[in-house]
Amino acid sequence: MKLLGEGKLLRVFIGESDRLHGRQLFEAITNKAREEKLAGATILRGVEGFGAHSVIHKASLVDLSADMPVIIEIVDTAEKIESFLPLIDAMIEEARCGAMVTVEKVDVRKYTAGK
Repeated sequence: MKLLGEGKLLRVFIGESDRLHGRQLFEAITNKAREEKLAGATILRGVEGFGAHSVIHKASLVDLSADMPVIIEIVDTAEKIESFLPLIDAMIEEARCGAMVTVEKVDVRKYTAGK
């Protein structure tokens, strides 16, 4: 797959404890992106954050099972990202979780497979 030039970056902000059909929502979204043959996805775990309810979530030695913020980043063509958005919306709705989804233009300079 060739992915150079203008593309879109999709970011999904959710909590680590958000679940869909018994598994973590970030895993379900990543697997769906792979099924849809998007270029790739990366899951980032935050060390601290807050959302719509302004509740701070942060890692501490006392509570290692806290609901940490998670960001899923997916970059692909504008067409593929736009067609994936309804699937993301449906998954978030079904999971009944708080989430934020953003999309922005990106300039892809390099996209290659490793060894």
